[in-house]
Amino acid sequence: MNKAELKAIWKKEEEAAHIHGWDFSHIRGRYEEEADLPWNYREVVRRYLDGDMNILDYDTGGGEFLLSLKHPFHRTAATEGYLPNVELCRKTLLPFGVDFRPCDNPADIPFEDESFDMIINRHGDFNAKELARLLKKGGIFVTEQVGEDNDRDLVEQVLPNTKKPFPHLNLKEQKKVFEDAGFEIMEGEEAYRPIKFYDVGAFVWFARIIEWEFPEFSVDRCFERLLELQKAIEDVGRIEGTIHRYLIVARKAKTPLQATGYQTCSAAKQRRI
Repeated sequence: MNKAELKAIWKKEEEAAHIHGWDFSHIRGRYEEEADLPWNYREVVRRYLDGDMNILDYDTGGGEFLLSLKHPFHRTAATEGYLPNVELCRKTLLPFGVDFRPCDNPADIPFEDESFDMIINRHGDFNAKELARLLKKGGIFVTEQVGEDNDRDLVEQVLPNTKKPFPHLNLKEQKKVFEDAGFEIMEGEEAYRPIKFYDVGAFVWFARIIEWEFPEFSVDRCFERLLELQKAIEDVGRIEGTIHRYLIVARKAKTPLQATGYQTCSAAKQRRI
């Protein structure tokens, strides 16, 4: 295909870059990530989850993962702050009896002190001090987060010298945040793994969705660099970058500690399937 044909295809992908919940099915089979993480978030959650627990999924997205746990609905709560997903959660979670409440401030979550035995959070915001307020003594927080170096090599290929949107998001620094807030670290892991795209259109769609990592990305602005990515597709069959993930399981101390934890904004809304 010539340049004009390629640009027309990529522009269509750019225009199609909208999602409900956190649904990446539009590029399923056209890209890969998280296929080889050294942990399985679902299994980690299930390892600590008991049917008698009151649980909260903060930044639940569309509630897909939460519902898949099949936890007793009367013991299940969720929050979400992204407005399209708020409406989706109202339609999908409230009919089951899940206590869903809109919230876009991880430092001010609308539940009473010590309401939960477990709080889970995958690729959303969190505030360690607020989590300590919400959890019962001995309560568990489980989170998988997108690290500060996520997709940086891909960003550099199309938007050179772009600053990291969320510095300090790494296992070492975030473990200390939790320890300062009165938590004991039960598990902590960190991983860098490949992300692969098998056509440039899939990458365009992805970059438009993950706008905090690829600020002001557009086909028009980055067209010449997208042509370089097209050459990589033609030469080796893929575009490859690197994801950064870390996992923390933290338990609130059973005896009171002086909490000094501060808000940590994760790579917000980077939840992915």
